[in-house]
Parts: sequence; structure tokens; C-alpha cells
Amino acid sequence: MEKNQKQSNSVFIHLVVVLLLCSSSVSVSERIVPLLQSYEKPIFRSNFQTIYDTSKYGVFHLSNGLAQTPQMGWNSWNFFACNINETVIKETADALISTGLADIGYVYVNIDDCWSKATRDSKGQLVPDPKTFPSGIKALADYIHGKGLKIGIYSDAGAFTCQVRPGSLFHENDDADLFASWGIDYLKYDNCFNLGIPPKKRYPPMRDALNATGRTIFYSLCEWGVDDPALWAGTVGNSWRTTDDINDSWASMTTIADLNDKWAAYAGPGGWNDPDMLEVGNGGMTYEEYRAHFSIWALMKAPLLIGCDVRNLTAETLEILSNKEVIAVNQDPLGVQGRKVYATGKDGCSEVWAGPLSGHRLAVALWNRCSKVATITAPWTAVGLESGIRVSVRDLWQHKVVTTDAVSSFSASVNAHDSHLYILAPATPSYSVQ
Repeated sequence: MEKNQKQSNSVFIHLVVVLLLCSSSVSVSERIVPLLQSYEKPIFRSNFQTIYDTSKYGVFHLSNGLAQTPQMGWNSWNFFACNINETVIKETADALISTGLADIGYVYVNIDDCWSKATRDSKGQLVPDPKTFPSGIKALADYIHGKGLKIGIYSDAGAFTCQVRPGSLFHENDDADLFASWGIDYLKYDNCFNLGIPPKKRYPPMRDALNATGRTIFYSLCEWGVDDPALWAGTVGNSWRTTDDINDSWASMTTIADLNDKWAAYAGPGGWNDPDMLEVGNGGMTYEEYRAHFSIWALMKAPLLIGCDVRNLTAETLEILSNKEVIAVNQDPLGVQGRKVYATGKDGCSEVWAGPLSGHRLAVALWNRCSKVATITAPWTAVGLESGIRVSVRDLWQHKVVTTDAVSSFSASVNAHDSHLYILAPATPSYSVQ
């Protein structure tokens, strides 16, 4: 009788969960087809799906039609911090167009903290700062939409934002309605002044409020990875920060890459791990370090959100940010996050990162985190290829095929703190970039 009672309770609980999911205002989808179902012998080793584990992705995930590939655009914080105004935002939108960055996918223009007044109005509504945004956010959204771009805004799942402007905790419905009325396309939702309430309780109400507006708004959770959001945020948002804030340094960037790598199995179309915005072009790293930063973020299927002043790009910065072949790795429709698969050298500083792409291809990064130039080798056993398979190797920074007949492994000399990024293809592929 006790066993039957437990079975009955189990059936009842499962039915309740299904009914709750079906009745929720947020659509969730169950993944039926594994992402790597067709990646099997004779090309790939039997442990291929273990190396590139995707088993944690999409058992249930938010399905609002967004984030089929990682988001691309610009965010104000890394360069401007609180020194923002509507002129800066307009000029940034203009620069995304004039540089050609918008044409290759950088379409979100995201305003971070400090856009609002320090207090709500008498009706409890958020108000744009009249000194810095005198025309209001709706007019700014219209301007950005007129350029064919999308606009993002910032709020906080707390009593205040990190810069002590009004937060949206307990104001989710009013604020979501306001954002939708302005034409907002993207919300970055931070974690300051959170009153000690667990993130799992604070972030879903804004999901529901955004969904109830009827406007499709990208929902970017920014709870700094404190409660391991990869474990639960797939039903809540389109991306989730897995780390603390990045800063413009080699030490910060590499540390954050390693932290984000832990959660590779949980990401995929509809929901992405977010190791924070790009620092490329802000001056704190070398050209080689920025190239590595961009390569690894692309391979990890991280959001590509520019964090520098795009109104004043150097030729080197534009070269990195506009590399269509590297961007194509990030935006590949298969949507499997690349990860570190092999390391040699002192303290493992010669690294191989890799990830599957559509068309039975592999993206492989040789990342030299050592202090001197190093020859780094990617063995087929480490990247999941059968040892006898012959592949062509295309260098995505040199924009050329460097060999058509690599077998067993591939090696290259890589400068200190640099990264080479390649595509390995067992058959002769088409390399056209859309």
C-alpha cells in the first residue's frame, strides 16, 4: 500500500508540473532531438558526445522565439559607465551603421545603468533623467528603430540598481509595461540591493511581466553567477551571467573564460551562458590578447556585446570585431558551446579549445596562455575525431586554408597570449560567409 501510495503521489506531482508548465504565460519547450545526434562514427570518436556534452541543455527552456543564436550588439557600461546621455546613444547607433558592424549582426544598442532619475514619480513610475535623456526613452527607441537596430535597457532585481537608481523588485509589472510602451527590445536585469531574496525567486516575476506585455523582449539575467544560474535560468531568461563583472585585463578575461567553461553543457539555442561583455578596444590588453578574447568568446557561444566606444574605433579593433568568419562560429545554428578540451605545457598554459559546428565541422582554438611563444598541438583524440580522419584546416584570422590534408593532429606556433582559431572539415566545405 505504501509503495502504491508513493507511485500515486509521484504521478500526481508529475501531472501538476506538466499542468503548471502548460498554463504558464511563458512558453517552454522540451528538447526531443539531441544537438549532436548525427555526430557519430566513422568521422567522430565514440566519446565525441562526452567531450561536447550537451545533456543539460534544453530539458525545459524558455521559448519566446529569441536567442536562437547568441545576442550581438553594444552596451554602454564598460566604456562609459554612468557617463551616458541620449547623444552618446544616438551617435553609437550611427557608428554601428557607418562602420558596417550593424550589417554583420551587432544590432542591439543597450543602455546600462544611470539612465533614470534617482526616484520614481508620484505614480510610482520610472522616469528618464531629464538632464541626460531630455527627449525620453521612447523618442530614443524610435530613433534607433529607424536605423533598423534594436534598443535595450537596464534595471535591477532589487530595491535599487547598482548605481542607486530605482530597481524593479516588486515593480515588475509596471516597469515591464513601461518598457514595452517605449518599444524596448532587450532588458539587462542586475542583482544589486536584492534584500537577500534568492535569485530563483526574484528573476521569474520579471520574466512573467515581460511576457504579459505582449511584446517580445530579450531577457538577460545578470545575477553574477552567484546561485549557479545555468542550473535553473533556462526556464527564466535568454541568457544568464555566469561570472562577476569583467574588467579590461588579461587576468580578468582569462579567469572569466575558465569560470564560464564549467557550464558549457547547459547552453544552446534559446538560452546562453554569459561571461560578460567584450572589452576589445578599451586599451587594457594587447592586440593578441584582444584577439584571444574575441576568439574564445565566439567559440564559447557567448553574447558578443561590444563594450568600447564604437564612435572612435582603431583599425585593429574594427578588424577584430568585424571578423565575419569568427562571428560565424559564434552564430553557427548548431548552437553547441565550445570548451577547453586539452592542455599541455607549464601549468597547462598551452590550451586547445574546441566545439562542434553545423555541417560536421569543428572549430578549434589554439590558445597560448604562456609567457612565451609556444607550439600547440590539437590531437584528434582530444577534439573527438577518429585518428585516421583527414581534414582541411582553415585559419579564421588569416582567412585561408592552411592545409587540406591534416591527419592525427594539427599544430601551430602561437605567440604569447594569442589564440589561433581554425575550422576543421572532414570534407571539402563551402566557406562562404553570409
